[in-house]
Amino acid sequence: MSLFRSRLFWFIALLVGTSPAIAQTTQTSAEALAQDAAEYARAYGVPAPEAMRRLIAQQDSVPAIDAIADRYRDRLAGISVQHRPDYRFIVYLTGESPVAPTSVVTGSMRVPVQFRTGAKASRERVLWALTHHQPAIRAALSGTPSMGIDPRTGELVVIAAQSVVDRAGGAATLDTRLTQLTGVPVRIRMLDLVDRNLGPQGGGRLDGTDPASGRRYRCTSGFLVGDGTRTAITTAAHCLDDLAYIDPARQATPLGFVGQWGWGYHDVQIHAVPTAARPTFFADTARTLTRPVEAQRSKMSTRAGDFICHRGESTGYSCAEVTLLDFAPAGQLCGGYCLPTWVAVAGPTCKLGDSGGPVFSGTTAFGIVKGATFRPDGSCAFYFYMSLDYLPTPWRLLTEAPAVLVQGQ
Repeated sequence: MSLFRSRLFWFIALLVGTSPAIAQTTQTSAEALAQDAAEYARAYGVPAPEAMRRLIAQQDSVPAIDAIADRYRDRLAGISVQHRPDYRFIVYLTGESPVAPTSVVTGSMRVPVQFRTGAKASRERVLWALTHHQPAIRAALSGTPSMGIDPRTGELVVIAAQSVVDRAGGAATLDTRLTQLTGVPVRIRMLDLVDRNLGPQGGGRLDGTDPASGRRYRCTSGFLVGDGTRTAITTAAHCLDDLAYIDPARQATPLGFVGQWGWGYHDVQIHAVPTAARPTFFADTARTLTRPVEAQRSKMSTRAGDFICHRGESTGYSCAEVTLLDFAPAGQLCGGYCLPTWVAVAGPTCKLGDSGGPVFSGTTAFGIVKGATFRPDGSCAFYFYMSLDYLPTPWRLLTEAPAVLVQGQ
């Protein structure tokens, strides 16, 4: 076998979940969800079967919760998932007219849905204010704060360093001033943080050499996509154009650059792969487990509190809660300031080299990692990702028919 054909075989092996030298396993839907459920059980101190039921409920409740969101669209301030003391959905509405609690049934689990009223503004109104008043908010803090919407409270959250907030008169003064400016409730969150893209440095490993500096950089591959005629792999737009896939045996297969989209609400780069293949991605740190992609979660169907996972070439596999929707990172990370289209997740791990990596729950794909917010000590406060809703036309996520997931598997 020629060197090129050997490396090509390795690349195909990544996508179909096998390799000629290193044992790999392609998980079933139940096995994939069980792996994430083990992380959920550790995070919330519940038994593994209960964790599994909750993640199945998180997945299967989407149509019912979306229907509730649509029914109360004019009053909707946000929807969130509560994990303690019990598992339930919280729907936050404007106005004082009460709504009786209900529930959704998913498999063997009945999940309560609780309605809270009294929100001062709908999500649509807060999103409009965030989009249109970004420049004025940044000017008021004389810096580059990040901002987003917290569906748990219906507030526009502005995140800035304490020193910046103190110079602007303090948190209480800023809350009042920015609420008057935007016409929606604003809450200042004081954190000494730095937002940055997570690459280029480290699903699979992609390496390239910067022609200007001669330095080697690393990113992470995301998901397989297609345009009807070609098959390609995604990563982040701020990664290098000239990349090669590095297989577990450290052999390199050059990829064909197709294009990059990195402005405003995009951070995605697409590279053609040598042949059509099964849509899978690595789901463990050691790159021995692959998962099929069986579904896609839209941004509108993502809730604060959803428990989701990501894999980066630098940090491996980890899971955490969605914290902020409609997030606009600090700094000019999107060819200028970013639009409030990103989703922020509470770490717990993120490092340079994770850019472009897959964000998922079970076999459902959510997005690809863009960047992260770091504390002064370098630890990860949260990372943020681009929803797959924003794949450029005509590219779409490639999936395969899902297997039937039986409750209790």
